[in-house]
Amino acid sequence: MDFQTDTEWTQRCETLTAELIERFAGQGLQPDNFGFVALREGPAPARFAYRGDWRCYPCSLVKVFHLVHVLNRIEAGAVAEHDDLDRAMHDMIAWSSNTATNYIIDLVTGTTGDTRLEGAEFAQWRARREGLNRFFLTLGWPEFAGCNITQKLMDDTRYGREAQYAGPEGDYLNALTPAAAARLFAELFAGEVPLGAAARHRAQDVLLRDRTSEKAASPHFQVSEYLGGGMPDEATLWSKAGRNSWTGDPRASYYKHDLIRVALPGQAPLILCLMTQGKEICEDRPEVFPQIGALFAGRLLDAAPF
Repeated sequence: MDFQTDTEWTQRCETLTAELIERFAGQGLQPDNFGFVALREGPAPARFAYRGDWRCYPCSLVKVFHLVHVLNRIEAGAVAEHDDLDRAMHDMIAWSSNTATNYIIDLVTGTTGDTRLEGAEFAQWRARREGLNRFFLTLGWPEFAGCNITQKLMDDTRYGREAQYAGPEGDYLNALTPAAAARLFAELFAGEVPLGAAARHRAQDVLLRDRTSEKAASPHFQVSEYLGGGMPDEATLWSKAGRNSWTGDPRASYYKHDLIRVALPGQAPLILCLMTQGKEICEDRPEVFPQIGALFAGRLLDAAPF
């Protein structure tokens, strides 16, 4: 997806950045503990990034990458469709299930996580798991350089071969940037991803958030306490969010992120990726993300009518 230089869009976003820092400083938002990317689709696509290359623990944003990857493998005939896989793809996104995600990782890579491995056996296992990164590196997206999505999703610290793989100091944990996550959404909805039309639409359908359903009130739905909680009622949302409180590992604790696409009638869709770090925003103040979402909506959604 090609983005044009748009001075007015840049000025809007720069003003918004300053407003975010000033308004939410008392709630834990500091200039060096967040980054965001705002992409405008439509006939005049535009991009803005504030610390868009900030590389940090991505929580569950990696699950969108796994969704795209497994759909590609299904299309290629490398992974066979079955009921558990269909359920796992849904639960991985709708409820952010780590168990479902890890099931998909095992299917795509032919690996399992368990007791320690040594020598050639561990090297072969690691090479298979690295296929998750290789798939996206071959697309040539500069935003993905230096990122890592190969680690399984854990609720606490790691053991066995998963701990080996992450490294003794945890220096090979998952890592993404706001720019990499926003690029994936941009390509999925208005650009090029390695998916046929049916698989692309299937991925979009899984990411769609029906805010009229009973499940929408659940915090596991990851809308009401995220950016989507501040978006207009008439907006259509597609999103994947993530949050880690204390995990036992400070390198993977107290992060809260959202990757969202917002569409209003008569307006160019907006893609936002906001990534934050800090206990206050992550755990103590659930109202901050919806308030930031409302600010994004008020400042950016009318920027480019169709």
